[in-house]
Amino acid sequence: METLTLALLGGGTVGSAFYALVQERLEELHALGFSPRFLGVLVRDKKKPRAIPEDLLRVEPFDLLEADVVVEAMGGVEAPLKLVLPALEAGIPLITANKALLAEAWEALRPFAEEGLIYHEASVMAGTPALSFLETLRGSELLELHGILNGTTLYILQEMEKGRTYAEALAEAKRLGYAEADPTLDVEGIDAAHKLTLLARLLIDPGFPFAQVEAQGITRLTPEDLKAARDRGERVRLLASLYGEGGRWRAVVAPRRLPLNHPLAQARGNALWVRARPLGEAFVTGPGAGGGATASGLFADLLRLLSGAPGHLPAPRARPPLAEGSPWPGVE
Repeated sequence: METLTLALLGGGTVGSAFYALVQERLEELHALGFSPRFLGVLVRDKKKPRAIPEDLLRVEPFDLLEADVVVEAMGGVEAPLKLVLPALEAGIPLITANKALLAEAWEALRPFAEEGLIYHEASVMAGTPALSFLETLRGSELLELHGILNGTTLYILQEMEKGRTYAEALAEAKRLGYAEADPTLDVEGIDAAHKLTLLARLLIDPGFPFAQVEAQGITRLTPEDLKAARDRGERVRLLASLYGEGGRWRAVVAPRRLPLNHPLAQARGNALWVRARPLGEAFVTGPGAGGGATASGLFADLLRLLSGAPGHLPAPRARPPLAEGSPWPGVE
């Protein structure tokens, strides 16, 4: 049996859940011919309680070149980039859930993604298949894509539909742990914009720039806006949309009014809806965040790697839109 040496960067909610999942699935890994061994787990504070043996915890970066695989669950951009680049340059695969890293540091990471060294199913919709769903979609030509890609804003909008103000719903989301102390990335649409950038690179343009995504959040919405939509038979959701306009692709994150009978309006979790030719319409929904859900996506990528499949390859070339389109109406 071959020893598989894993370097885990980040031992928080997601990192700890991934470590636990590896232990739970040992028999499956053994059946594939691998015995996993953790080289170390990089954390900020060794004293923080977590379900990882203390002798594995490291507060200083360790030599990732000794690993067979690097699993990154730190978050942020500059710190993880500095750590993972030498490993990628040495040909060591990276499994990551870090959409910000991939969206904002693409110039440095793109060559390794094109080599098949970067696996990142968990970067969009956690363990719910989003990237693998869209990889299958490559058999068709994309016409338009719309998604609910941020669970925090979905929860806030669902609470506002019950009559709570934005401030009240945000406070409850923080209390329940759905929102960060600083929720800016979520509520201003930046998190969804990161994810939409990755989907655009997968499907329509390998060099699609993050700066090209237009992002508008939900901070100005009121319960009255949501009630007015409901009175029209609609529901407001923060949508991440990719569609053709003026012969080019537009990528937009903004609050939109959806018909109540549309799958995206009915979704209770993150969701993706696409229209393609010749496939037609397709839809997938499920949890888009959480330690267990995200660890599931990371572990799926580990299995993908061990099966010999490459990482998530970007689109081979840029392609123009096949049709003009427009998203659902915005909120006035």
